[in-house]
Amino acid sequence: MASRLFAAAATALVMSIAAANAADIKVLASNGTRGPLVELGRSFENSSGHRLILDFDVVAPLKRRIDSGETFDVAILSPIAIDDLIKQGKAVADTRTSIGRTGLAVGVRKGAPKPDIGTAEAFKRSILNAKSVAYSQEGGSGVSFLGVLDRLGIAAEMKPKLRTYAIGGPVPTTEAELVVSGAAPILAMPDTELVGWLPAEIQAYVMFAAAVSTAAKDAAAAKVLIRYLIAPAAAPVFKAKGLEPG
Repeated sequence: MASRLFAAAATALVMSIAAANAADIKVLASNGTRGPLVELGRSFENSSGHRLILDFDVVAPLKRRIDSGETFDVAILSPIAIDDLIKQGKAVADTRTSIGRTGLAVGVRKGAPKPDIGTAEAFKRSILNAKSVAYSQEGGSGVSFLGVLDRLGIAAEMKPKLRTYAIGGPVPTTEAELVVSGAAPILAMPDTELVGWLPAEIQAYVMFAAAVSTAAKDAAAAKVLIRYLIAPAAAPVFKAKGLEPG
């Protein structure tokens, strides 16, 4: 009886210590990392006892929010944006960590015919034949896609067909025949199907990096999260969601 009471008391003590050490971690993250962060976030919360507050958007508006004074514990943005936060004294330099990258890809409405994008010439022909093509209004993938059009010499020809979309707005393929974005965001679009990645000769990557805020409420917990995201066990989740880890 005494041993059972002692075991129960010890369990209660461990649970109270865990509860006392648990932290809320506010994460401002690029929408390109939504897929792996949502899935890995659940297992992180279960194993650590910490609670994640995930807020996704494209990098530019997230950066503007931070520049305007919004607080965070961990930011997952473009490497350039993270470096600027470090220069401003808003992120801790030695916590800067490469998270991964996603290549440009093409998506269509679920059930729609999939165009041929197997070569640079086939991709060029397919988007020229499309009635409309959507791309991210402020995301890094949008900048990269416009660069691809320049490299192919069809930027002016494509201009009347281009449609921009914003996070939280209509699914791109309800407004356009094709969407060109990072593979990871396309895989997260509920009514959109991935056609495939752009051919290697014209591929462009969107990079992601993370850092802990200098004003983090629990810097130790924030660092644990970043380590969790770059652990070898997380790599298969990143790959399944359209990102190359590290």
